Amino acid sequence: MDIEDEMKKMSNQQHNSPNSGELQRSLSNRHLQLIAIGGAIGTGLFMGSGKTISLAGPSILVIYMIIGFMVFLVMRALGELLLSNLNYKSFIDFSTDLIGPWAGYFVGWTYWLCWITIGIADLSAIIYYLQFFNHGLPFTPLEGVMISVAAIIFIMGLNLVTVKLFGELEFWFALIKIIAIVVLIGVGLWMIFTGFTSDTGHVASFTHIWSHGGIFPTGAMGFLAGFQIAIFAFVGVELVGTTAAETKDPEKNLPKAINSIPIRIIIFYVLALLIVMSVTPWNQINPNISPFVNLFSQAGIAAAAIIMNLVVLSSVMSSMNSGVFSTSRMLFGLSREQQAPQNFARLNKRAVPANALYFSSVCLLLGAALQYFVPDTVRAFTLATTLSTILFICVWLIIMWSYIVYYKTRPALHAKSTFKLPGGLFTCAVVILFFLSMIVVLALESDTRQALMVSPIWFVILIIGYFGFYKPKNK
Repeated sequence: MDIEDEMKKMSNQQHNSPNSGELQRSLSNRHLQLIAIGGAIGTGLFMGSGKTISLAGPSILVIYMIIGFMVFLVMRALGELLLSNLNYKSFIDFSTDLIGPWAGYFVGWTYWLCWITIGIADLSAIIYYLQFFNHGLPFTPLEGVMISVAAIIFIMGLNLVTVKLFGELEFWFALIKIIAIVVLIGVGLWMIFTGFTSDTGHVASFTHIWSHGGIFPTGAMGFLAGFQIAIFAFVGVELVGTTAAETKDPEKNLPKAINSIPIRIIIFYVLALLIVMSVTPWNQINPNISPFVNLFSQAGIAAAAIIMNLVVLSSVMSSMNSGVFSTSRMLFGLSREQQAPQNFARLNKRAVPANALYFSSVCLLLGAALQYFVPDTVRAFTLATTLSTILFICVWLIIMWSYIVYYKTRPALHAKSTFKLPGGLFTCAVVILFFLSMIVVLALESDTRQALMVSPIWFVILIIGYFGFYKPKNK
């Protein structure tokens, strides 16, 4: 114990040196709560839910509840780990400490790529939703690239200012998403209780949930296929863990943000999609159109559809904003562990890791080329989101592995924890088996199987990088 304390003291002295600088705890509870909500309402919900409904029908409600519960358990494990040692700033720190340097290297670089692929998917979504304002006409590949570049430069500029500005922007982005979904639920309920008849002749009613083939109309295969895209809707919820290093009073605010995840999932996913499928039967929903936008279009409210498109666009920008923030913090953490170029650990005068930010933005710019080579935005979105989902599952599995090591090797810390993971090791086993089974499910459909087949290339690159360049020296 004395040796551990001494090592912590030395680490703190090193991290607080003028050359290295420290991330500032500038995010308040208000920011953290809304960042957590923003992470739970992403592009996957607004853009991906249409395809998920077409695959699984009303069983999408069951799918979202199952995945939401599993992700919540991951977040509880993450919360207990981060609060067990406030020197832990992110996944990199506790996975390095508990499993080993290779785990910190793996999770840090993989999480970085997760958000890069999400950023690329978001670029596809931005182009797709802007088509609404282009009379529904697709943009040329060159126009798509120009839109992507403009979006990246805008987000990079915002992130370069201060951490507090990031928190403030996410607060308002998340608030817009919350208001939009609450309004959608309100309008949908009004349509249901007034017996609204759509242009297609369907009367809005809760009976649509079970009267078009039942809750599981596409059978077991359709139900399993629904998990593929639905998982992507939840990626980013662990952003709360990334922001922990820059949050005031984490012992109080982190548990509050994590414990409110289940109620958010019920309201923003289950209730919202229950309303959507009650207004329009699941088999009448176009998989290529956001069901949220479609609901207002069905009602014949043109202005509301325009507003909803703007809301969805703000949601995508919010996701990109979070992504650029996360990638820069991951590179900052990797650099501190000597597993990335040391320049990434430098902070500018506003305590922002600017060099890491520039590098991530340049990688996103390279990703914008996907818009040129894969002009079909829906296909580009599916490829990027599937790869991202695979990588996020790997990150979540490392978090659970870290928890198992912590539980077994730090029993005193676990015993005094005031924010324990319910079920302990049994819960870990259930969560790990669930996410491993999800990797198998991703092989069922041809479009998601392509990304699954490509993903091992990343792991080969990581192995070469770790043993060839950034393997830390024995201390």
